[in-house]
Amino acid sequence: MTQRTESTDPRPSHGFLAEVKDAVTTRAALLVLGVLVLQLAFITSYIGAFHHPKPSEIPIAVTAPAAAAAEQSVKQLAALPGKPLDPHAVEDEATALAQIKDRDVDGALIVDPAGTTDRLLVASGGGASLSQALEEIVGRAEKARGRTLRVTDVAPADQGDSRGLSSFYLVVGWCVGGYLCAAILAISAGARPANAARAFIRLGALLAYAIAAGLLGAVIAGPVLGALPAGTLGLWGLGTLVVFAVGAITLAFQGLAGVVGIGLAILLIVVFGNPSAGGAYPYPLLPPFWRAIGPALPPGAGTYAARSLAYFKGNDAAAPMLVLSAWAVAGSAVTVACAAFRRGRPGAAVGSGLPDDAPSDAR
Repeated sequence: MTQRTESTDPRPSHGFLAEVKDAVTTRAALLVLGVLVLQLAFITSYIGAFHHPKPSEIPIAVTAPAAAAAEQSVKQLAALPGKPLDPHAVEDEATALAQIKDRDVDGALIVDPAGTTDRLLVASGGGASLSQALEEIVGRAEKARGRTLRVTDVAPADQGDSRGLSSFYLVVGWCVGGYLCAAILAISAGARPANAARAFIRLGALLAYAIAAGLLGAVIAGPVLGALPAGTLGLWGLGTLVVFAVGAITLAFQGLAGVVGIGLAILLIVVFGNPSAGGAYPYPLLPPFWRAIGPALPPGAGTYAARSLAYFKGNDAAAPMLVLSAWAVAGSAVTVACAAFRRGRPGAAVGSGLPDDAPSDAR
């Protein structure tokens, strides 16, 4: 005699498709699809920016004892196929050197009509790949004219700064900290703050984190590793601004789009910002799209400013600092405005399994 046993599963089985729907919700499937799009955008952006660096209109000063000789060299360099250089004549070597130090040009050709050897001034602190490109392009042009070239690096990258990339990696690290800090606030307390007061608290917490992250990054890059010769105070200020700007952007995206805002921040900073930052390949070597957007995004502005502080005495750092400040102000304003508009309707914490508009504890 057999006894009938009852199933311990309180839910009746409706087949495999029903199990799939229970395991992967429509919202989760859409988020996964968004991750796939983000991944493909990452691959496209990085390969598109780096797979074929091509010099385009690199600014270079040209000078010679006689103005006519300088102008002739300018015409010859400007006529090179593909327009790799953007040459212009200057009064003398001192003026050319000053323009390099001010970051108005990336190199200078000093022509000696009385001999057969000219000099090229470069600044590898602004990017080793850029100075090497200048050497190659001008060297070929000089050889075609039956002349030789002697290269002088007037702003060399520090011994501990391999190929001038330390500034880029430092800024990338600061950017990662900025959007991760903002994302953690969403994970722990809701993607959208409950009110304007809570938004200000989040921004205050972000600022405290930015100050600490900026200081520690500057100390590691400078005194600890000896990678950058810039003063700690200058890098500290830059780092604080980079971290806060990126974090404020992430908070703003979260205020506008909830959890999806984290993905939007990654799209802007990582997918578009990092390959266009001028790190491995400075702007004149990047394709037009990345060259155009790079200076307007935090990674590019931060990298350019860090190199200016490290190797050019802070010259031409004002513009990228203004770019970072604009992102910080705009991100903060949008964050507060979104919180005030929602009036006590906080978004669900990331990972809670609830929709963004579902009730959750106001934090």
